[in-house]
Amino acid sequence: MPQNSRYSDEHVEQLLTEMLNVLEKHKAPTDLSLMVLGNMVTNLINTSIAPAQRQAIANSFTRALHASVSEDKAH
Repeated sequence: MPQNSRYSDEHVEQLLTEMLNVLEKHKAPTDLSLMVLGNMVTNLINTSIAPAQRQAIANSFTRALHASVSEDKAH
């Protein structure tokens, strides 16, 4: 579900590509990649969000993640 964003699609895609390149460079398997990305999310929330807002932000992130995951049975 597309969301309006203050960030351009180009900027988002550039960051995504760079992050994927780092994971590929290190030949990180899916489970390691998810662990690293999860740790990054936790670190960002814990260091950039006021304590009173952390649970709400984590819940919002979780809902967005659930909404964006495809139920495609290809894998």
